[in-house]
Amino acid sequence: MAAAAGLCAGGQADRPQQITRVVRADPRTGKLVRSVITTAKPVAAHRAAETASEPRPIFPAAPAAAAVAPAPRPAGLDEAVEQISARQSLPPQLVHSVIKVESNYNPLALSSKGAQGLMQLMPATARRFGVANAFDPIDNIQGGTRYLKYLLDLYKGDYRLVLAAYNAGEGAVEKYGSVPPFAETRNYLIRVNRQIQKWSMAGPAHPESKPAEPQPVELKPAGPDHIREIVGADGAVRYVSR
Repeated sequence: MAAAAGLCAGGQADRPQQITRVVRADPRTGKLVRSVITTAKPVAAHRAAETASEPRPIFPAAPAAAAVAPAPRPAGLDEAVEQISARQSLPPQLVHSVIKVESNYNPLALSSKGAQGLMQLMPATARRFGVANAFDPIDNIQGGTRYLKYLLDLYKGDYRLVLAAYNAGEGAVEKYGSVPPFAETRNYLIRVNRQIQKWSMAGPAHPESKPAEPQPVELKPAGPDHIREIVGADGAVRYVSR
C-alpha cells in the first residue's frame, strides 16, 4: 500500500494543484480549526492562467524578410561576356579579344608563370579583384573585366596603356611612362588589336547598346624591339622583331 501511495503521490506531483484554506469548528471539542485542502487544478485552466501571466510583447514581431533569388548564370560564354561587360561599361569586343589572345577560350588554361583561366589572371590579381575560383568561367570573366575597368580608369581610357599593363603589369608601364619596349608586350597589343578589328567588322549584336569601341592600337617603330606581322602562304601568322 505504501508503494502504491508513493506512486500515486509521484503521479500527482507533476500535475498543477490548487490549495484552499478552511476554518471550521471541531465536532468533538467545538474549537475553531484551520485546515488546508489541496485539489488538482484542471490542466486547461492551469495553462490559461500561465498564458494570461506571460508578458505580452510591446511591438509585434517583424515579418520575415522575403528570400531574394540569385541571378541566373548566363547560358554561355557569349551571354556571359555581354552581361558582365555591360556591368563594367566595357566593349564586349575588347573582352572577347583579350580572352581569345590570352587563352583561346580555354577555361582551364594555366601558363608557365601561373596565370589562370580564360583571361589568364595571376593569383594575386584574382584575389585583388574578388575571384574565388579562377577556373570558373564566370568568376574569371568578372575578375578580368574588373581589372580592365580599373586600368581604363587609371590610364584615362588609353587602350594602349591598358593592354600593356594587362600584359606586362602596371609597374612596367609606370617605369617606361608608355608601352614597355618588350617584344612580348608589343606582340600582345598587335594580336589583341587584330581581334578587336575582326569583332568590329563582324558588327555588334546590339548596336543600340554598344559601348564606345577601343581605338585601334598603332605601334610605331621602337628600335630592335619593333614587331612585324608576317602572314605565311598557309595562312599562319608569325610575329618577328626587326
